[in-house]
Amino acid sequence: MALTGHLDGPPLVPPGNAAAFAGRISARLAAATADSAHPVRVDGASLLTERAAFTGHRRRGRISAGGAGRLLPTADGWAAVSCARPDDPLLLGALVGAALPDDPWPTVAAWLRTHTGAELAERAALLGLAATPVDPSPALPLPAPGRPRSPAGLLVVDFSALWAGPLCAQLLGLAGARVVKVETPQRLDGARRGSPGFFRLLHAGHRAVLLDPTTTGGRRALSALVDAADVVIEASRPRALAGFGLDAEASARQGTIWVSVTADGRGSPRVGFGDDVAAGAGLVAQDARGEPVFCGDALADPLTGLFAAELALSAPENGRGRLFDVAMSQVVSATLADAPGSPTGTAHRDGAGWAVDTSDGAVPVAAPRRRTVSGHAPEPGEHTAEVLRELRIPSP
Repeated sequence: MALTGHLDGPPLVPPGNAAAFAGRISARLAAATADSAHPVRVDGASLLTERAAFTGHRRRGRISAGGAGRLLPTADGWAAVSCARPDDPLLLGALVGAALPDDPWPTVAAWLRTHTGAELAERAALLGLAATPVDPSPALPLPAPGRPRSPAGLLVVDFSALWAGPLCAQLLGLAGARVVKVETPQRLDGARRGSPGFFRLLHAGHRAVLLDPTTTGGRRALSALVDAADVVIEASRPRALAGFGLDAEASARQGTIWVSVTADGRGSPRVGFGDDVAAGAGLVAQDARGEPVFCGDALADPLTGLFAAELALSAPENGRGRLFDVAMSQVVSATLADAPGSPTGTAHRDGAGWAVDTSDGAVPVAAPRRRTVSGHAPEPGEHTAEVLRELRIPSP
């Protein structure tokens, strides 16, 4: 609630049961790792706002907590649009067909008012722009995890970036897995430009490898690293993986647990980030005027990261692994499926903070909390030689 609503108004109750969903997953993670040397005991609900505890993000209504996203009216509804990457202003210019000033939002808002959500979705997919109509779709069954196994000593190769995939890898690392973060010179993790403390939380204790897939040696090393992995985490479309010379289906057949995190599934061209994916799936609150506001901080990311960690603990069966197609939009939809409607609960002042009335009395609105960080986050490629030597992979 603390991150939902307008800053000059009370915090709002988000629709659905995202916090309870996260709590159930964290409880299952604790149960699955209870007998290991490193049981994973985290508060799933508090993980949903953890980034804000490092960044100081606050609720901002129709501007996302991190500032990169906007909720804007279209000709037939509302849309969530993100401008988070260095090239996104150029993509927004291509969307509207005009050169944009330093502040692109007034021009983008004017274009959206004369175009439908469907038109936006089609053009955004073509451009690789993170933009989507707020158009909830029916929740589809989520992938079911297999029988859990001990993560101790498993080699986890993490190609993902930002929050969802790295959170998955971080939870596996807490349980005793060996996590190797893989980046390319052309595309370092964009989260390195964000909060250093939050990046360190997600990556402390991991090893970092930097390989260039544009070279023959780099592609061979990437392929060998994947062959050695027990678990692979990635957030790329199949075409991009093929460009690296990687085949998720083939790896799964050979025994790898492969977790693929995308905005809307491996078969979709859609690009998305936590804020626009969550809003597009319907995870928005309604303000006093009945207009949508963002819920939390990029909620699709931590929800998906938690869920992906449970999948990643699945054991291979009969020598065959599994390819888990994890659509962030469907994870969000699952938190709304058994909680129809849009609650409009608000909070009242309680001393210096806020509280909301429930059947059990007044409950304080919790501020974002952070976990303790220990260790350091590796620099790009800090452990390339070490990891390749350990796995007997020829240096590119």
